[in-house]
Amino acid sequence: MTDLRVAAFADLDTNTLYALLKLRVDVFVVEQECPYPELDGRDTEPGTRHLWLAGQAGEPLAYLRVLDEPDGSARIGRVCVSPDARRAGHAGTLLAAALALHPGRDAVLDAQTYATGVYEQAGFVVDGPEFLDDGIPHVPMRRHG
Repeated sequence: MTDLRVAAFADLDTNTLYALLKLRVDVFVVEQECPYPELDGRDTEPGTRHLWLAGQAGEPLAYLRVLDEPDGSARIGRVCVSPDARRAGHAGTLLAAALALHPGRDAVLDAQTYATGVYEQAGFVVDGPEFLDDGIPHVPMRRHG
């Protein structure tokens, strides 16, 4: 059983913030062996929303954030799922929730190339050439609102 949660940065208590950041670092920096500036300053922007699925003990199983872009689109990023919670559809659940927060708006993201199928199921299409981001192949994707 999971519980969908949505919060602005100012509404996150310190224990929750720590758990969310730990999940992100565990997946992107440690598991993927990709040292990069995980804390980029965008988490605290007023329009940013943090979405996660919490397990029975309240621990985050999956996470993503939605940013307001200058062109009016919603940028989805930092999509990650705890290794123990993978293959349960959590990323798709979070994507649907994120898109529901911004009806009618275009949504953009940079997908790790191997994961484009997850985003295509949510209505995203590849919107440019593949590129390397910190040594990992990515493709830009867009979903028209």
